[in-house]
Amino acid sequence: MRTNSLRARLLALWMMLLASGAATGLLLYGLYGQSTAVQVAEAEVAVTRGCREIIDRMAGRKGKVSVGLSPERVVSLALETLPGVEGGIWTESGGPVAYAFPTYEGTGPKTDLPSAERPMIAAVNAEALHVEHAVTVRQPNRTQVLVLQGCPLRAYAPDASAWTMMRAHVAEGPPYTRLLVGLAFLAVTVAVSAAFLGRFLIGFSRRIAQLEAALASPLAEAGDLPHLSPTGERELDRLVEALNAAGGRLRVARERALAAERLAAVGRLAADLAHEVRNPIAAMRLKAENALVSGEPERAATALKAVLGQIARVDALLRDLLNLTQPRTIQRRPTPVGPLLAECAQYHRELAQARGIAIAIAAAELPTHEHPHLDRAQMVRAIENLILNGIQHSGEGGCVRLEARQTVEDGAMLLVLAVSDAGPGVDPEVRSEIFEPFATARPGGTGLGLAIVREIARAHRGDVRLAATAPGEGATFIMELPWRPS
Repeated sequence: MRTNSLRARLLALWMMLLASGAATGLLLYGLYGQSTAVQVAEAEVAVTRGCREIIDRMAGRKGKVSVGLSPERVVSLALETLPGVEGGIWTESGGPVAYAFPTYEGTGPKTDLPSAERPMIAAVNAEALHVEHAVTVRQPNRTQVLVLQGCPLRAYAPDASAWTMMRAHVAEGPPYTRLLVGLAFLAVTVAVSAAFLGRFLIGFSRRIAQLEAALASPLAEAGDLPHLSPTGERELDRLVEALNAAGGRLRVARERALAAERLAAVGRLAADLAHEVRNPIAAMRLKAENALVSGEPERAATALKAVLGQIARVDALLRDLLNLTQPRTIQRRPTPVGPLLAECAQYHRELAQARGIAIAIAAAELPTHEHPHLDRAQMVRAIENLILNGIQHSGEGGCVRLEARQTVEDGAMLLVLAVSDAGPGVDPEVRSEIFEPFATARPGGTGLGLAIVREIARAHRGDVRLAATAPGEGATFIMELPWRPS
């Protein structure tokens, strides 16, 4: 397996992490079972329970009647269910009265008081009698922690006390050895894994950054995948080859799709165009024939004016048709949207005022430190078409509102432009065809304005739609465009 293979490196990294996980599990198990804190806490619980058992049995509580039994037997019965706990009865005047270690693991029963701990036993019992409640002390050393407790035992004698003792062994034996081995192995594997992973990630991140820079080039923003150079990483190079092949197929498919779309558009528009041109021609012919028959100069002049008006209508129709069908090359640049809306509104403010219509702009929520990447000239044409559409459908006293905001949808940042009017709204019967060429309910309209808006939005890799509104509440057209296409 090649060393520059991403799979080989990930496999090696996985094996190291697996070994580290096994060592960590061993360490956690050892820490859980053999840690000093856990053992000492367990020892304290055991000696406390043992001291209480001695007191209860000596006092005959909880059914533990010990009448007739010797003190040694009472202590042995109290401690027989507490492995590792030894104890006895102590009097201030006479010293040790009884001693037992029923779970002693030696060759025989242990009956002699541990001499090394005798001064400590005497001290803790004296303190327990003095304060009149249980006293617990710890004496740690390198290999163990000695836990000793003394409890007043008034049921036996006024100066008597019960005591229990247990040794919590630490830092010795097989568990401690496993702990040290696990710690050493974990430290080595973590260090090696960190160095390996760091070196790998630095190199891998550098190659990914190169691919990102290539994919963020102006060619990529224009909608084509650039040709990517090999990275030296086998898996990444396979991805690079696939992207290069996909880019070639994408360019060929886009060219074919654009050509087919233009041909299909021409085919769909041919019948509509013939109908739209035929009406002005018929009107011009009728005017001209009437003028020739009458022979009156005034009637001829009126006919010529009507002919010129129909010619202007045909000219506007053909101009819009050319704008709709010609290929659009988008040149994106960072474009401040607020000033763009203000400029488009200013072009048509005089027409709006003449009809008693106000134009309002709402773009204050857009960020000021960055701007969307748009083709300014194309966007001006699209916004002007939407403004004119709003003015033409709003009545006197109405308002055309322009709104722009930034939003995020499915992880992609979008620019949302909304143009609303105060007209009667769009007839439900024509809502599905509102963006189709020649779809218009306004007398004298070409029906191409909204179709041009849709083509400009799609050229920006976005779209435009008619928002749902109640009848009589006007129409709102919403254009959603990528903030910065990648």
